Amino acid sequence: MLPEVRPRGENAISIWIDAGQARGLVIGPTSLTLDEGNVYVPDVLWFSEANRPADLRRYPTGVCDLCVEIRSPGTWPYDVGTKRLVYERTGLPELWLVDDRAETVLVYRRSKPRLESFDVALEVERGDTLTSPTMPGFELALEQLFDV
Repeated sequence: MLPEVRPRGENAISIWIDAGQARGLVIGPTSLTLDEGNVYVPDVLWFSEANRPADLRRYPTGVCDLCVEIRSPGTWPYDVGTKRLVYERTGLPELWLVDDRAETVLVYRRSKPRLESFDVALEVERGDTLTSPTMPGFELALEQLFDV
């Protein structure tokens, strides 16, 4: 069974999902098999309704619609480097790298679904609001995310 851990960003996505219909599924840290050599454990995974896993008793495989990685001192260089490139290569539509130390979120996304690489890169800072074109109506004020 998948874990029930709920980082603050996941809670914001859960609230957005509950406020509408057919907004998909968000889950906390769990193994995600991207390809034969790469199994990652993002802090938050969001699946659109179209890509929702059929069997929630199994760990998801393939690409979800959004992965969120929260800074960990030991893995941050890997997250912003190699890991980001693997997410990009395997077709992830959107990636948020949350740097709680700098109070920013690095956003990487594709402006069109079938592009080979991320062509949008944003740095969203404390005081800004995080949105996503794949999640209409979703808004997360970074003040909420970074306030302890």
